[in-house]
Amino acid sequence: MSSRQPAHPDFPSRRRFLELTGSGAAGTLAAFAGLPAFTAAAAEPHRPATDPRVDDSTAVRLWHTAPAAAGNMIQQGLPIGNGRLGALVGGDPADETLYITDATMWTGGRNDVLSSDGQFPYDQTAFGTLTQLAHLTVEIPGHTLDLSNGLVTASYTQNGVTYRREVYASHPDDVVVVRFSQSGGGTYTGRITLAGTHGENTVANTSDATASFGAAFDNGLRYGAAITAVSGTGRVEVTGSGVDFTGCGDLTVIFSGGTDYAPDFAQGYRDPSVDPQALAREKVRTAAAQAPGSLAATHIADYRNLFDAMTLSLGTSTEQQRQLDTWTRLQTRAQDGAAPDPELEASYLQFGRYLMICGSRDSLPMGLQGAWIDTNTPGWMGDYHTDVNIQMNYWMADRTGLPSCFDALTDYCLAQLPAWTDTTVRLFNDPRNRFRNSSGKVAGWTVGISTNIHGGSGWQWHPAGSAWLVNTIFEHYEYTQDTRLLARIYPLLKGACEFWEARLVPVTVTDPATGQSREVLVNDKDWSPEHGPQDAMGITYAQELVWALFTNFHTASATLGKDKAYRKVIDGLRDRLYLPQVSPTTGWLEEWMTPDNLGEVQHRHLSPLMGFFPGDRISLESSSAELLTGVRKLLTDRGTSLYGWANAWRALCWARFKEGEKAYEMIMTNLRPSTGSTGGSALNLFDVWPLDDTSSIFQIDSNFGTPSAMVEMLVYSRPGRIELLPALPDAWAEKGRITGVGARGGFSVDVSWRDGKVRQAVIRSVGGRTTEVTAGGVTRTVRLGRGESVTLRW
Repeated sequence: MSSRQPAHPDFPSRRRFLELTGSGAAGTLAAFAGLPAFTAAAAEPHRPATDPRVDDSTAVRLWHTAPAAAGNMIQQGLPIGNGRLGALVGGDPADETLYITDATMWTGGRNDVLSSDGQFPYDQTAFGTLTQLAHLTVEIPGHTLDLSNGLVTASYTQNGVTYRREVYASHPDDVVVVRFSQSGGGTYTGRITLAGTHGENTVANTSDATASFGAAFDNGLRYGAAITAVSGTGRVEVTGSGVDFTGCGDLTVIFSGGTDYAPDFAQGYRDPSVDPQALAREKVRTAAAQAPGSLAATHIADYRNLFDAMTLSLGTSTEQQRQLDTWTRLQTRAQDGAAPDPELEASYLQFGRYLMICGSRDSLPMGLQGAWIDTNTPGWMGDYHTDVNIQMNYWMADRTGLPSCFDALTDYCLAQLPAWTDTTVRLFNDPRNRFRNSSGKVAGWTVGISTNIHGGSGWQWHPAGSAWLVNTIFEHYEYTQDTRLLARIYPLLKGACEFWEARLVPVTVTDPATGQSREVLVNDKDWSPEHGPQDAMGITYAQELVWALFTNFHTASATLGKDKAYRKVIDGLRDRLYLPQVSPTTGWLEEWMTPDNLGEVQHRHLSPLMGFFPGDRISLESSSAELLTGVRKLLTDRGTSLYGWANAWRALCWARFKEGEKAYEMIMTNLRPSTGSTGGSALNLFDVWPLDDTSSIFQIDSNFGTPSAMVEMLVYSRPGRIELLPALPDAWAEKGRITGVGARGGFSVDVSWRDGKVRQAVIRSVGGRTTEVTAGGVTRTVRLGRGESVTLRW
């Protein structure tokens, strides 16, 4: 970070930052390494010598017969992205606009002045919102989303000439590219316009053939964007707010933009050395110097390096199904009695992987709408909800062979940690906060239900948020077995433990079977997201998360050889934790440390099932029949939901029960087309839920949670155990194959099956040593060195 100006007075010094994170400089400052910075490339990207494109005949593709409606881009526009920049592409032949977003385009700030009830303000001013960066207006035709190559393509024929367009967001070159070509002797004539979405003034610069703008928000965040265009024929001229082109047999339009956001709390999350407008102009000029084919090949090779890490076949669809466009295919599959469409279902999973690659690379993590919005007032500000949504966004990454895409969440939490710690220590025990610690003690860190990118929280305090965030990140370590990662996240683990050490309250409970009393530790006054009383103690949601947190801290401390004495303290606290029982009144696993059901029977959240999924404390292999019955009854009575993410969570739980048909039912519920007042998949496969009879809202977590459930049905893992095809539904049973599945314990798995039975599995070590592998009731022990593999046959 630049040292040319002093730290913002509201932010602690770097020395204070190290104190807040409780770790040494080397490990802590390394936390900044992977987070986004809109900076010049350190080196020229690798340019492939040959075309890396997957042929159209074998590529995984989604296709549509008509362009997106201008007023409904969020449900019809096709998404592209490079991890930092995201755009929605429509396809109107006459006047189409790309809606472009940068992950760091956030208003608001620390938001650390509490409201009168001791909670956080939650608005677009103090807390802030994700906003659009720019609109790029072009003239383009109908469209196809090519998942294998990371492209949106469009083509049409006019007067015997075939016109084609490709749109993509390149991670290596950090630009959005629109490439026009044709065959048959045609030409392009028209105009491309760059417009900001906050009243910015776009200016032309003829000296470098760019059009650009720059501005700043009230919070001091500076941003900018630029375009240029090149052609081998015809005339291209930059004028006013855009580019005029005349008689061009080909045309390449290049966009870049960004902000001066930086992951440095001590500098107020800004890099004063960055001039976003000038940098955007530099990036488009640099990209324009490359041959168009080389730009595309660079992007495709980079994208395929990730996308090809996992392959999937769930069976063969009929030729009649293949002839349908994606929207018609969704509608056909949703009809009563319709036959399965396994290639469509596999494409839905691969679409989730496509979104992960596009939205989570060397950048901030994805919030409620990921990198794709069509308004400056997105639902819930496009924030990070910490009571399931951001966690669900990242359940998929390791499972589907994209572990590097998880890093955005890790890096974000590490960069926010000093702010979260400072806010917690100063404000959590505010006497107006109904969730404050009755012990009077406070330490470590937690967050609000919503968080932004400036260290701020919004809405209500979320005491258990610290545990759930860090447990999610620790699970990433379980997939990778990377002790360097474990050392980086250790301050998060320890700080969360310190918070809960100060928060837990001793209470006396009586065992109804024996009449004996004992003292246990429970969470202080809290609520079970997002329903029921807000003053309940010992809610199951928090008890399970804290049990897992303390267990994970023990593993981290022992593995790293750190804090042996504190490890014993945390072990002692874990041993005294109250663990939930089955209610004799409802037959459910209790939710509020009481036999009574105090909330909504069919509530969207499955908060009391944290110990079953995503946790492992409750499992078919280790838990009593009574406890499992209580979990199953709660899951059954919760029913289905209008919310796709809630159905995805249900599908994951049914997969843990090895109930393949029930899990598949939830997946099909999410794949049904959204029409009018129903939730489900929009035309572009974004998951939406209805606001009213005429409008819906996009939430991306289902697009990640549903693929997570699909993988969990095929491969279940926890450290020391891998089970193959635990919940295979009849629809996929005939024949299938999946490769590159991440497995906890440090392994990667390929598995093929026929007639519902495993035929062959390949287990590779990515750091794991020993695991049991189970299929069809047969368990084998596998021992491997790092990088080794073994092939198992049944």
